[in-house]
Amino acid sequence: MGDNMPKLSSGLIIAGAYADKIRRTLFAQLRDLVRQGRVSPQKIAYAAGTLNRMLYTILVEKLKVDKGDVVRIRIDYDITDEGEIVWNYDTLELEVFRRVPQEKIAEIIKEAIARAEEIVTAAVAYNIEKIGETEDGDVVYTIRLDEREVGAVEIIPINEELAFLKKGAVIEPSPVIIERMKLDIKERSIEEAVKESIATMARTGRHVEVSEATKVINYLRNRVAAKPVTEERYEEYEETS
Repeated sequence: MGDNMPKLSSGLIIAGAYADKIRRTLFAQLRDLVRQGRVSPQKIAYAAGTLNRMLYTILVEKLKVDKGDVVRIRIDYDITDEGEIVWNYDTLELEVFRRVPQEKIAEIIKEAIARAEEIVTAAVAYNIEKIGETEDGDVVYTIRLDEREVGAVEIIPINEELAFLKKGAVIEPSPVIIERMKLDIKERSIEEAVKESIATMARTGRHVEVSEATKVINYLRNRVAAKPVTEERYEEYEETS
């Protein structure tokens, strides 16, 4: 690790847009290293996804921020000789501009840092529900997190023991597109297999911006004439350091 770590700062941002802002800021900061071949876009996207998973736990699950609340996020990171982005969670600072005592924020951050590895690797507790079948027999499922519809996936049933995940996407806790997976459905339902696979792929799939994941979700929902989900867009505040 270097003595002078680079710092990522989101500036003042509407809470509903933090995931995209983290991703865009990290790509902007490391643009030159990508050009030099020292860091790959895939590793930047993965690092943004892991940080967004941590932020989701703190902001959404613990602090219960509304999407219209204003937040500012700062954290130091380093880059290894292998081009891996390593977050220094001990330097994570969050400001939430609403009536949340700073002491409570600091306490929740401290608890999350102590569980950082567990949080960023833990399976997300998604709920899966069939919403329809396509004309060619594929099955489309909606993906929920609590009561929110946060994704969709298209499955091709093969036989009693095997199914194929054709395409899917989720937008929480970090936007990810999922493609082409075999699903072992021996002694369990397709729903159970999909739920387990989605939870895994939410960590290891292709990390994208919310708009790209939403486009995939609505394409799949349209395949079975389901109402599209709306992408909530928010204007950013002028960034300050």
